[in-house]
Amino acid sequence: MNASPTDTIYALASATGRAGVAVFRVSGPAAFEGLQRLTGLVGIEPRYAVRASVRDGEEVVDDGLVLAFAAPASFTGEDVVEYQLHGGRAVESAMLRALARMPGYRIAEPGEFSRRAVLNGKMDLTAAEGIADLVDAETGAQRLQARRQSRGALGALYRDWRAQIVRILAYIEALVDFPDEDLPPEVWEEIRRRMDTLESGISTHLDDGGRGERLRDGLRMAIVGPPNAGKSSLLNWLSKRDAAIVSDVAGTTRDVIEVHLDIKGFPVLVADTAGLRESMDSVETEGIRRALAWAESADLVLDLREAGEEGPLDPGDGPERILVATKIDRADHLEAGPRIGISVKTGEGTDRLLSRIGEAASRLMDVGEAPALTRARHREGLTDCLDHLRRAAALAEFEEGEEDVEYGLVAEDLRLAARSLGRVTGAVDIEEILDLVFAEFCIGK
Repeated sequence: MNASPTDTIYALASATGRAGVAVFRVSGPAAFEGLQRLTGLVGIEPRYAVRASVRDGEEVVDDGLVLAFAAPASFTGEDVVEYQLHGGRAVESAMLRALARMPGYRIAEPGEFSRRAVLNGKMDLTAAEGIADLVDAETGAQRLQARRQSRGALGALYRDWRAQIVRILAYIEALVDFPDEDLPPEVWEEIRRRMDTLESGISTHLDDGGRGERLRDGLRMAIVGPPNAGKSSLLNWLSKRDAAIVSDVAGTTRDVIEVHLDIKGFPVLVADTAGLRESMDSVETEGIRRALAWAESADLVLDLREAGEEGPLDPGDGPERILVATKIDRADHLEAGPRIGISVKTGEGTDRLLSRIGEAASRLMDVGEAPALTRARHREGLTDCLDHLRRAAALAEFEEGEEDVEYGLVAEDLRLAARSLGRVTGAVDIEEILDLVFAEFCIGK
């Protein structure tokens, strides 16, 4: 992004199209000047809604409400004005034309309002990412995780760890600067204890089974089984629509069909796959290969067999499986066993299956009370931090009386550990990662 931070930016902050209200957000040094030009209002009280007519020259664009937020007490830390007008494409187009004519104004780039908030110290990068996740949240569990992160819980945890590393580093650097001064043995013990505590905390945070990332992106669930086991029928029942073709002809499903669902409040990406069998058809064989690959990478597998069919598929060492017997409305009897008997035609057993899926989703995605790691960027930075912390701890291990401790090397690894955490929150090297972080944001956020 090459735009100047002195520009005043604007955007439609609400969804485009027919709606009750359209919200236009303006941020920058000329925000209040533009407010006066567009409405004639001067010196309105911040944070109080005022009714006004918005004009583009002699033309009245619309009547609505305006709110002013004076720097630094605003979302971006700059002067901000929000215009709340009637929703509709004609009003939106007229208002955007009027804003474009304001001196020093330009349309905002994706995520630029949040980017300015980060640059102006109103939030850190993890909180900004939480806002993006909150906008994208489709289930209750996703919303709760994103809200916790957007309110700074994750960033606070990382900043505390970084502060602890810096305190340890202060002790070590004192030895580097004053090598003739002996540090009491109990101080070294305290340094080691603190490094052990940090290592344990960060390691536990990383060793979460990817729960936070899985919740953010959605649980991957594959429906597998032989041809005509009822896989496509189950997918259609789960999605409440005809997402897949249902036919008595074996081999109808040739490719993986994916559908995003909300199951018991958790995001689930469900995949209907090709029937597993021996086939000489090259297209069907490719579909079976894709089915096996998708199932292998899934977090959860629904293993379907028609009621009365023999034996489950070999679960091997792959993902967790839920065994399901389908079409029980056609079966003469259903033998007791590990399979959940269902009929999507009558609905029998489907509530039990949904409960089992919900239980598995909760177990695989429940992040508990502690803030969860949600992105690969976080994991990379924390892994790098942990590597440096472990090297520093190894270098600091010595017996009483030894004099060959490389204090400078210990300090350097601690500096690199702190730097790795700082990159996650945006405390250091922020320009290197801003474009990457905000590229996925929508315009107006």
